[in-house]
Amino acid sequence: MFPATFEYHRAQSVKEALSLLKRLGDGAKLLSGGHSLIPMMKLRLAQPSHLIDIGGVRELSQISEEGNKILIGATVTHSEIASSPLIKQKLGLLADCAAEIGDVQVRNRGTIGGSLAHADPAADYPAAVLALEAELELESEQGTRTVKAQDFFVDLMTTALRPDEILRRVVFAPIPQGAGYAYLKHPQPASGFAIVGVAALVTLGKDGSCEKVRVGITGIAPKPFRATAVESALTGKKPDSTALAAAAAHAADGVDCLSDIHASSEFRAELARVYTRRALERAIAACKP
Repeated sequence: MFPATFEYHRAQSVKEALSLLKRLGDGAKLLSGGHSLIPMMKLRLAQPSHLIDIGGVRELSQISEEGNKILIGATVTHSEIASSPLIKQKLGLLADCAAEIGDVQVRNRGTIGGSLAHADPAADYPAAVLALEAELELESEQGTRTVKAQDFFVDLMTTALRPDEILRRVVFAPIPQGAGYAYLKHPQPASGFAIVGVAALVTLGKDGSCEKVRVGITGIAPKPFRATAVESALTGKKPDSTALAAAAAHAADGVDCLSDIHASSEFRAELARVYTRRALERAIAACKP
């Protein structure tokens, strides 16, 4: 199927893209890698009258380290994140997550900003971004504001991003020395999307108990979420099999699980509990207290 007619604009800078957004109004959409928007346009689920291509904006394509922060531009691709020496060394959880996205073609074109702004409930990145407690820098002609990851995802394919804003970059603190992490998912066989995806980050204290636990879950609900009940249940506990099972049992607490042709709500909830336990086990095994 072909998309509806639209006009194509190629921005050379963030400033130009913001100006185009303002001038073209509600009918304009930003285009980055295109792996989310273009299929929706072909199915006529989205019919923008203007596309603003930001794929060539150099200031959005950088990975850098400033002080104690890792900065990843919105148009950095999944493959660049998965292969970056800096990301693998200091944000290994994000690199592992990026390596699990789609296939080679998708990873070479898809971008972190496009994925997060699209907010597909089955996307991989949100689980890791939540567990890593990232912050997202959003820019408009009025200035820049920073939104915490846990406040960015609002509902099904809905974020805190305003129509006049661009997601400029994602900001992370490096994973602490000695912390263990894991990203595991149950993929939909054809697309690779996460029917459930769990990112776990654990720091152990000197006595072997869980000092800090962060768990992000994607795929089971209309929006990704931090599994705070799991985190609370395990924090301060020795991570033996009993404690892990008890904590993971809370993975779907308070969540309205999705149900579709791929998995029922009950199956998704059970997958969340199973994959949360497995991700925690792998993260803890990787810890170096």
